[in-house]
Amino acid sequence: MAPILELRAITKRFPGVLANDHIDLTLNQGEIHALLGENGAGKSTLMNVLYGLYRPDEGEIVVRGKTVNIVGPGDAIAQGIGMVHQHFMLIPVFTVTENVMLGDESIKNGVVLDRKLVASKIRDLSVKYGLEVNPNDYIGNLSVGIQQRVEIIKLLYRDAHILILDEPTAVLTPQEVQDLFVVLRNLKAQGNSIIFITHKLKEVLELADRITVLRLGKVVGSADPRNTDSAELARMMVGRSVILSVDKEPAKPRDVILNVENLVVMDERQHIMVNGVSFQVRAGEVLGIAGVQGNGQTELADALTGLRTVQSGRVTILDQDTTHATPRRISELDVAHVPEDRQEDGLVLNFPVEDNLVLNEYYRPPFAKGLVINRAAIEQAALERVKEYDVRTPSIYVNTSTLSGGNQQKVIVAREFSRDIKLLIASQPTRGLDVGSIEYIHKRIIEKRDQGAAVLLISNELDEILSLSDRIAVMFKGQIIDTINADDADKQALGLLMAGVHSETGSRAPQETAEQKAETQDEIA
Repeated sequence: MAPILELRAITKRFPGVLANDHIDLTLNQGEIHALLGENGAGKSTLMNVLYGLYRPDEGEIVVRGKTVNIVGPGDAIAQGIGMVHQHFMLIPVFTVTENVMLGDESIKNGVVLDRKLVASKIRDLSVKYGLEVNPNDYIGNLSVGIQQRVEIIKLLYRDAHILILDEPTAVLTPQEVQDLFVVLRNLKAQGNSIIFITHKLKEVLELADRITVLRLGKVVGSADPRNTDSAELARMMVGRSVILSVDKEPAKPRDVILNVENLVVMDERQHIMVNGVSFQVRAGEVLGIAGVQGNGQTELADALTGLRTVQSGRVTILDQDTTHATPRRISELDVAHVPEDRQEDGLVLNFPVEDNLVLNEYYRPPFAKGLVINRAAIEQAALERVKEYDVRTPSIYVNTSTLSGGNQQKVIVAREFSRDIKLLIASQPTRGLDVGSIEYIHKRIIEKRDQGAAVLLISNELDEILSLSDRIAVMFKGQIIDTINADDADKQALGLLMAGVHSETGSRAPQETAEQKAETQDEIA
């Protein structure tokens, strides 16, 4: 049987970069085809070509045996091709029905949009594919896993049969990942074809029918999941053997470096996102904060690093009160920070790479003397850090905005890890990185711990939390509902805790009543 989709010799060039170099890729009907590759390998560029966001310089796209001209997402959708992006394209204040019909408001009852008919179609799709969504629910009230189902329904509603999923498990609990896999297998069983982009090798081996690996813009090989393993896939991606497990000695905790007491923090909408959180991190240990995205981890990290106002409670670093300190003051206490949003909080994108590599110390020796900047010292440090941390950039003088997301992350890590520190606050430190870079960063985190730094690790990657942490605190609805020793941690039980369920009792974590919330708001006011 002929493939349902063929990419033939797809080539895409950008100034100074050959992103896709004569790539051939096929997708069969009823197949889950995984696409792997390290940062800058060309995966996203290739999918953007397929979805019409980029025009290829060479090559052709063949759908169901016919060459097609895709110059925009509308053309892709017309060919039955749909894409679920890593960051969902949903409007929180709209219902599921309104989000699904947005951009395709053709179904009307007279001059009024026929929401009931659309809702009926959504229910039919939910039943057919096991997606289980309520058309009348508001997006803002749904879990991340259910929102992802809505994104898939949006494509099925538009008759897409070729689905591109970009890092679909990045923000899901282990249980939600397994639920998603059930949905994808159901879609496959009913004849749909899926391109699955991820950096999680275990998921690829569990789910995929076929694997294609890209490196430096070229296809370097394909693999059958039944006849390969994570180590071999990592070697294909990076071009060398990669140590996938973290080798570390038992922690030797010492003095308390970070002390957080009854912390309350709000988001931009004045909703309480961190609600009475207390914990300590000691020198020589890694405390991992586990939780599904959106349970207060972002606001917690922002508050600890001076990026967000603390409503109440107290934070001390090295016995100094930093509750309302500025980011510079906190940094000067030998605190390193890898922020969750690298572009918003970690970089000045229109600054060159060399300047971003010294953003937190440009005003101090050896990079400055008084008001005079020492450009030679900055350049020398930049060259050393780019080499040591394998930042792939044409030069240290190009704007950081021109780098891939993974290499932008490496710039931040190189800057923060290249000095002696007492405390490391790392939020999603390996997001967007390939397995080789993840291996390197994990080693450096443990190295900092063993040198005596206290490490607060916030990550949506449960495997990362389990591998690096000495203790694990689980956040749910703005509260730490349990803290356990990593040696005693069970992945299934942690996943349940992340969903607010205590595995011993099967009960959900207690939630604040309306009266309790009102009392907290009054205290803050």
